[in-house]
Amino acid sequence: MKKILLLSDTHGYMDQKILSYVAHADEVWHAGDIGKVSVLDQLESIKPLKAVYGNIDSHSIRLQAPEVLSFSCEGVSVLMLHIAGYPGRYNAHAKKLIETHKPKLVICGHSHILKVMQDKRFGHLHMNPGAAGISGFHKIRTLLRFEIDSRKIKNLEAIELGLRGALSNAVDGTD
Repeated sequence: MKKILLLSDTHGYMDQKILSYVAHADEVWHAGDIGKVSVLDQLESIKPLKAVYGNIDSHSIRLQAPEVLSFSCEGVSVLMLHIAGYPGRYNAHAKKLIETHKPKLVICGHSHILKVMQDKRFGHLHMNPGAAGISGFHKIRTLLRFEIDSRKIKNLEAIELGLRGALSNAVDGTD
């Protein structure tokens, strides 16, 4: 069994609220728009990290995180990319990747909107954790945590970290 913390769109921001959830996870997955290499480094120093780059990410982040990850976790095939759309409205690139990899879990970010949906057409669960950072139009900072055990996704929780404008407990000078 693996406890997964899924976040996206940190845009260079990291605080104690996020880190408190990182501490209780087995792995952290970041679905892009990381913002600063220090965010990757900090997360990776605490827990195993899987991350993809997003549209705002620099060349240095793109050297550490690929555009797309396709992997298996506890028997669940996972496809992660930053910009995908959502069930019934995938962009052409994401749709081709889904058709090629046939994942059971598709993860993306970009929209800053937390969304978990079953895709009946392609037979997978679609997750977007919303935005954990303080940059963007979202009002509430969010992330997801869940477990993968024996090919099953269980105990999914949407977590609200507070208002986007509430700047408290920033760490590593990322505020």
